[in-house]
Amino acid sequence: MADEKKDSSNGIFDSIEGGIIKYWPWILVAVAVYLIFSNNLQYGFIRWILILAGTIFLGWVAWRFWLHYVQQDFISGIDFVLLEIVPPREVLRSPKAMELFFTNALYHWSQKAGKEEWWQGAVWFWFSLEIVSIDGQVHFYIRTPTRVRSLIETQMYAQYPQAQVKVVEDYTLAVDEITPESAWNGWGCEFKLLKPEAYPLKTYVDYGLDKDPKEEFKVDPISPVIEFFGSLQKGEQAWMQIVITPSKKEYRTHGSYFKKHDWVEESQLAINKMLLPYSSYKDVQTYKDVGLGRSRIEIRPPDFIKKTLEGMVAKKTKIGFDTGIRVMYVAKKEVFDMNTRKSMRLLFRQYANPDSNQLWRDNSTQADAFNTRFFMLSTKKVMILANRMLNEYRERSFFRLPLRHFFNNHNITGLTAIIVKQFWLPYFHPPTFVLNVEELATLWHFPGQILKVPTLERIESKEASPPSNLPI
Repeated sequence: MADEKKDSSNGIFDSIEGGIIKYWPWILVAVAVYLIFSNNLQYGFIRWILILAGTIFLGWVAWRFWLHYVQQDFISGIDFVLLEIVPPREVLRSPKAMELFFTNALYHWSQKAGKEEWWQGAVWFWFSLEIVSIDGQVHFYIRTPTRVRSLIETQMYAQYPQAQVKVVEDYTLAVDEITPESAWNGWGCEFKLLKPEAYPLKTYVDYGLDKDPKEEFKVDPISPVIEFFGSLQKGEQAWMQIVITPSKKEYRTHGSYFKKHDWVEESQLAINKMLLPYSSYKDVQTYKDVGLGRSRIEIRPPDFIKKTLEGMVAKKTKIGFDTGIRVMYVAKKEVFDMNTRKSMRLLFRQYANPDSNQLWRDNSTQADAFNTRFFMLSTKKVMILANRMLNEYRERSFFRLPLRHFFNNHNITGLTAIIVKQFWLPYFHPPTFVLNVEELATLWHFPGQILKVPTLERIESKEASPPSNLPI
């Protein structure tokens, strides 16, 4: 009996200790409030609290503006170059080769802090993977800082020795602007994930390309994109860009005030949440004489979620990039085709997996651009949005956005949106998300020889080394 009372009292003290550890900030606040009001100090205290809070807020605003300024100054000093990648005549490798290229050439992770980050404004490099159709002629491009150009070239040749890499002019400069007075009309949109990033897209592995099937048996998900781009007529252009940078995305850790975790741990939390209804916990006593035990977890997920779970587990085992996707259709006004514009919205349907994830159109430059059901923009305002999208595309901007993106809330809806947006068109805030190298290689890789698109430029001849037995 005495032992039971002792155990009970120990349990009470343990609970109190745990509560103090967990809620100590609120306990301190409660004690401070009690002391202030018990000594009639509340009025002077409130005044000083307001002064302190105002000072902290203004300091925070000044810090944000300073950080933005030094980062934009650093970015303005980065020299970018546009590389065209001409695929080899025969692409015999699976998209796994492109996955290895992304890993070795584009994953530039470094620890930036202190003077480098807060005084010099140093940021991580970002890259743009692009597929473009100009008058039906299809091209592959990579926009990169000049500092890593040589690395990209060597890694591309390492995976595709017969490819050709060359510097070209920025094709977007041929379209001066989209206005009622210009010769061009345009439409664009960005894409977002419908579900959390832990859920993967349908990849080349799901299509069996990792097994290197014979060319006639390949089902390549990029084929519809290349085929559609190759069908455009003279005066039409279709652009697609996938802007990536090594993932720095952070999530607040539940149950803590300052701790954060990365996308891999967030994915594991999503997996745990999915498994929770199918998990049972049992206490197994192993040392009855001393009262010690351990828990056994039994997980029995149903068959219909196993494939989704396998995809989620596989996604977090590969390197991830923060990603933004944007497409544009521009054409001379006399040949601008609304049906082509509609087809651009369906560009990524083959990567959709209803049980997992899919890409969904967002921030479209059209009459219902601001998610308002009854608010229709005029033709002039739609062109303003399209011209903005053109500039965003030209800048390849998804990360470290200009100051114009700081003060906007384009997601407001209802009567407020109808009134406010009649006079003011806020800038879209582009969505970003994490894709791993397998998903990126699925979205951007060279199609095999089974795709007979004459407007896709390829190297027409193989380069070979001279025979070793030639006379000197």
